[in-house]
Amino acid sequence: MPFDEAKADRAQNFFERVLVHTDGRWAGKPFILTDWQRDEIIRPLFGTVNEDGTRQYRTAYLEVGRKNGKSELASGIVLYLLCADGEQGAQVYGAAVDREQATLVYRVASRMVMASPILRNICEVIRSTKTINVKSTNSFYRAIPGDSAGAHGYNANGIVGDEIHAWANRELWDVLTTSTGAREQPLVFAITTAGFDRKSICWELHEYARKVLEGNLEDPTFFAWIRSVPEEADWTDEKVWHMANPALGDFRDIDEMRTMARRAKETPALENTFRRLYLSQWTQSETRYIPMEKWAATAGEVDAESLRGRECYAGLDLATTTDVAALVLVFPPEGESDIYKVLPFFWIPEDNMHDRVRRDRVPYDVWERQGHIEATPGNVIDYAFIRAKLNELSQMYYIREVAFDRWGAQKISTELQDDGFTMAQFGQGFVSMNSPTKELLKLTLEERLHHADNPVLRWMCDNLVVRMDPAGNVKPDKEKSTEKIDGMVALIMALDRATRHLGPSDFEVIAI
Repeated sequence: MPFDEAKADRAQNFFERVLVHTDGRWAGKPFILTDWQRDEIIRPLFGTVNEDGTRQYRTAYLEVGRKNGKSELASGIVLYLLCADGEQGAQVYGAAVDREQATLVYRVASRMVMASPILRNICEVIRSTKTINVKSTNSFYRAIPGDSAGAHGYNANGIVGDEIHAWANRELWDVLTTSTGAREQPLVFAITTAGFDRKSICWELHEYARKVLEGNLEDPTFFAWIRSVPEEADWTDEKVWHMANPALGDFRDIDEMRTMARRAKETPALENTFRRLYLSQWTQSETRYIPMEKWAATAGEVDAESLRGRECYAGLDLATTTDVAALVLVFPPEGESDIYKVLPFFWIPEDNMHDRVRRDRVPYDVWERQGHIEATPGNVIDYAFIRAKLNELSQMYYIREVAFDRWGAQKISTELQDDGFTMAQFGQGFVSMNSPTKELLKLTLEERLHHADNPVLRWMCDNLVVRMDPAGNVKPDKEKSTEKIDGMVALIMALDRATRHLGPSDFEVIAI
């Protein structure tokens, strides 16, 4: 995408020539951006544009340790969107979990207005309603607490979500973010420290941002910036603290961090608090089962045509009729190559696909256009498409068995059995899942499982979390996985049959 130096300069100059600091030893001084604020956030955020010159980034997610100037940066962005973004009738909202938190950014922004001769002449601060007006453009900024979620009718061009790790639910987020549709280049700016609730909107955004940063999701409209200390690092080592605190050595006081670290060492109950707020680590988080760099390393090539006539085993995970269904074929190795080949297929209901794209921020529509997922007519998956696909594939490959979770699959399993397939009921507990789940990890680490880096399967692999029992057995955990893992479950079931080569099994084979 093009980079517009003039627009980047405009945003930088607004901070450094219009805004002033309002707190502490910096009060009254120009808001000169630090190197990381300037080069990693403000310039790329406002200078990266589409071919038509509009701003490329529509959503920005920033996650960093506390006391790194989040509120000041957010206040500056609020005022830029209000006063300098070229938007007539601008509506900018500062949202937070409650009224007190929502007031924080407003308070900093209003003080910046009063301290700036330029802004003081064009802005009107109304303290009673926590509003800043610009009458010349009929624009305003308003602080919105979480209990205002039910008030619809917004037409926002700018939204700043502050400390969203504390948001109890996603209602306010959804109300505000869906209000930007009429704007040419809206910006939703979320800034937070790490949290612990993995069912929250913040965790959802964190995971989405991480996948964008790691290249596992492509979204040119999403600006992701996360600064944290890796979980495996020694949290007591001061040398790693700067990873989550880019302001250390500048305006971030290391002595205060040292004090809190000592307290956390002496009081174990404070350790998670220190790691979360100061090191930007999500505490009590589940760990992905398969390292994504290893998954990428074993992508290999899978030529569907060259596999014609080969023996393979199928795994079928139907989930629910309104969700994603997955079919995965696993081809055992032949000869000395000793490589397993994987061919995945996916289905989604057409009628709710675009709603899910907007709601879940998963590019189902892109994958559908690329041929990686098939949208079936209606608002539920038409299993006739899956049945037809299996019959089509059976003309190309020798499908020895179809392993399936019997939950919700009785009708199609009977139909496929009538079509001549050997159907195998596959339990989803530790007994059935443990061995092939561990085998999947082993083959991935040994780079003996080629999957051609299918983007849907890659996304599901990145979501995969497992549950472990006291004996060390593992199985996929759909409840704790951040998003859909149906393709990985189907892969595990098919892999079980492919590795056993019709040997003794933990599940029942339904004879034709």
